[in-house]
Amino acid sequence: MTEVAAKGISVLLVDDHPIVRQGYRRVLESQGDLHVVAEADNAADAYGAFKTHDPDVVVLDISMPGASGLEAIRNIRARNPRARILVFTMHNEAVLVKAAFNAGASGFVTKSSDPAAVVAAVRAVARGERAMSDDIAHVLAEESLSPTGSLLDQLGEREIEILRQFVSGATTEQIASHLNLSVKTVQNYHYLIKTKTGARTDAQLVRLAAACGLTRI
Repeated sequence: MTEVAAKGISVLLVDDHPIVRQGYRRVLESQGDLHVVAEADNAADAYGAFKTHDPDVVVLDISMPGASGLEAIRNIRARNPRARILVFTMHNEAVLVKAAFNAGASGFVTKSSDPAAVVAAVRAVARGERAMSDDIAHVLAEESLSPTGSLLDQLGEREIEILRQFVSGATTEQIASHLNLSVKTVQNYHYLIKTKTGARTDAQLVRLAAACGLTRI
């Protein structure tokens, strides 16, 4: 029996919707060996809760006010490279899935998944395995067969996060505040994103992001 199995699995639940956290706390804790030790509703509080509670698994959403789950993954993994993180979100766009895995996520399941699939994914991630819901596995398989791929494939996870915030309407100053970066650094990232994607204007950047499922026009 592994150490995790012997003592149960502690979980940090991160989602900006209280009703979602409440519902999945009940689902997880009904298993008997899964224990939600803390909750958070934003990336900064998620990092703080991780430092305080050191959970076996972090279950978090990608979309949250301010810095997203991608930034939370980066920060948590920077503190503990062995942290086990399961993304639990409504998003199933290949660009976000790959960005999450590149940032250090161990699994990715969508909120349309059966609760039993979420529980199974938490257990798999706790064992050190990679977990994906069936729809995510399908999305990645389809994307891998695309002869051209996505222009956003050229972007790193930090660039994806800045682009996501920009096309969601955040200003350069707001993005800098959310990510603890200087305004100049965000401006440099903005220029680099345009260069890598070939977008000449911000409008083209928004259309490209929408085409890749990163936002909706």
